[in-house]
Amino acid sequence: MSIEEKLNQRSGGVCELCSSNENLTPYEVLPSDGSIDKTILICEKCNEQLSDMSNLDQTHWHCLNDSMWSEVDAVKVVAYRVLKTLKNQELLDMIYLEDDIKQWAEQGLFEQENKVIHKDSNGVILQAGDTVNIIKDLEVKGAGFTAKRGTAVRNISLPQDDPEHIEGRVNGVKIMILTKYLKKG
Repeated sequence: MSIEEKLNQRSGGVCELCSSNENLTPYEVLPSDGSIDKTILICEKCNEQLSDMSNLDQTHWHCLNDSMWSEVDAVKVVAYRVLKTLKNQELLDMIYLEDDIKQWAEQGLFEQENKVIHKDSNGVILQAGDTVNIIKDLEVKGAGFTAKRGTAVRNISLPQDDPEHIEGRVNGVKIMILTKYLKKG
């Protein structure tokens, strides 16, 4: 049985955070070892929210009133992180986490605070390995060519120290490109 099948069985085929049954996907609760114990099944809306914790929809997360009582530690960890980010002290005071589980939750919060987020010209979050399109002709200094508008840059990499740049290959040359000149494709 695959991990997704096990998650479906454990959750009853619904998002373990908000109980939606649409577009479910496994979500690894970092830091993770890839096990089912550190993975939860979530819907597309929760996944979008968790990928950019700086812009949480408080109304959507009312669902945590119920899911924070889950018997699955990974669900409680995510609930704790979201409640902490939303500064919902009332629910934080009610949630109970064993010391090791609270340490896991806090560790993930610290990593999230220090995570560099790369966004394209439209504000879409970029991930390593994505394909982006250049939206303006760009002169590539030192290489003697111009990267034309519409050029696809595949399998990008993201420098962890600078959210305004990505690395990618154009005409076989590895270059740094400002994210404001890119659109996720």
